Amino acid sequence: QLQLVESGGGLVQPGGSLRLSCAPSGFTLRNYVIAWFRQAPGKEREGVSCINPSSGSVTYPESVKGRFTVSRDNAKNTAYLQMNSLKPEDTAVYYCAARQTYACSGVANDYANWGQGTQVTVSS
Repeated sequence: QLQLVESGGGLVQPGGSLRLSCAPSGFTLRNYVIAWFRQAPGKEREGVSCINPSSGSVTYPESVKGRFTVSRDNAKNTAYLQMNSLKPEDTAVYYCAARQTYACSGVANDYANWGQGTQVTVSS
């Protein structure tokens, strides 16, 4: 199992923005699909967005389309989730996950490699 490290979470007011980063520990992301998930208290882990090695991306819940953007910088060996126009319902622990394949998936069980998560709280 490979390790990933998320950063960039925090407390932000509604309407604000955050950029989460996901960096691997000891391997390169170049040939991996990277996905972002989130889990709010009492809810199941939800796929948010995914990007494949060619930077083709998928965004899953309608609630974040147009507001969240996934990207990757292979030169920096880092993936990102840019979150704009944040809402209180976006409050959750956000995780990145990786799998060595070409196809994106928004299903948590399809990923064996996870980060520890970063808390995002949207509140006034």
